[in-house]
Amino acid sequence: MQIPVIVIFAPTASGKTALAVNLFGKDSHSFFKDIKFELVSADSVQIYRGLDVGSAKPSAYEKQALAHHLIDLYEPERQFNVSDFVNLCDETCADLYSRGIVPVVLGGTGFYIRNFILGLPETPESDEKIRNMIKSRLEKEGNEALYQELCRIDPESAAKINVNDAYRICRALEIFYSTGKPKSSFVMSGEPRKNYRFCTIILNREREELYERINRRVDIMYENGLKEEVLALIERGCTKQTPAMQAIGYKEWFDHDFNTDEGTAAILHDIKRNSRKYAKKQYVFMNDIPGAVKISMKDDVCCEKQVKEIIDTFLGENYV
Repeated sequence: MQIPVIVIFAPTASGKTALAVNLFGKDSHSFFKDIKFELVSADSVQIYRGLDVGSAKPSAYEKQALAHHLIDLYEPERQFNVSDFVNLCDETCADLYSRGIVPVVLGGTGFYIRNFILGLPETPESDEKIRNMIKSRLEKEGNEALYQELCRIDPESAAKINVNDAYRICRALEIFYSTGKPKSSFVMSGEPRKNYRFCTIILNREREELYERINRRVDIMYENGLKEEVLALIERGCTKQTPAMQAIGYKEWFDHDFNTDEGTAAILHDIKRNSRKYAKKQYVFMNDIPGAVKISMKDDVCCEKQVKEIIDTFLGENYV
């Protein structure tokens, strides 16, 4: 059995959620006759509770118009990784399909989507003895020391990990000391997983237009209470080392004095810059996905029409 899954990737501020609601929402079923759709969020930050403004979670209207999954599942202190995402996404897609609903995996975390489509690399299982040894070292030496060690033994993996991401640093070191091989040597398949039938769509906006949308999105976030949201998270005990707070839009608040106008301006500047760099980086993970179709978002109406036509062909006349 192959589960049909629609995968739509686009970076932050591109307008992908609005497009999805227009196409698949309760008020838009005429687009696809009586076929029902629900969204599965492929966003590494929206999974956390309390990170609403900075992650641009769907509005109450958008969630009412179209059911969303994998949002607001965990507290900020919980480490969430790509393996967690793939496992949850598998469970959700299987459940939706069993109820006659077409899963639409939608998001901007290209690393998550890539691993969902191609499958996770077959890295070795955890070695408790080595894991505890590395954890003890982490407590004594700190993130920076272990990160520098990873840079020496596995620079390719280190380049993809934030220095504050203790979980991924420790896991990469554990793999190396368990197998004698760097984590980067364990590669995923180049072919989509056989238990799915994928319709993968990559939405593109012109770079300058996307950057303008990102800058405007950050300003709107600030107006909608981003600073107050961060302060509330800090008050509940979140720090720069808290897993959720390592996300763009949140980590920058620890780098400047947000009690001054100058500090706040510097924070917003850094969020915009980091968001632009991240948007560019995310496309790298999606460049060579087999069968993926790229569509321009220069004209929203034309884009919507093209997406509909692709999905019509994918689902066929006899889906329901």
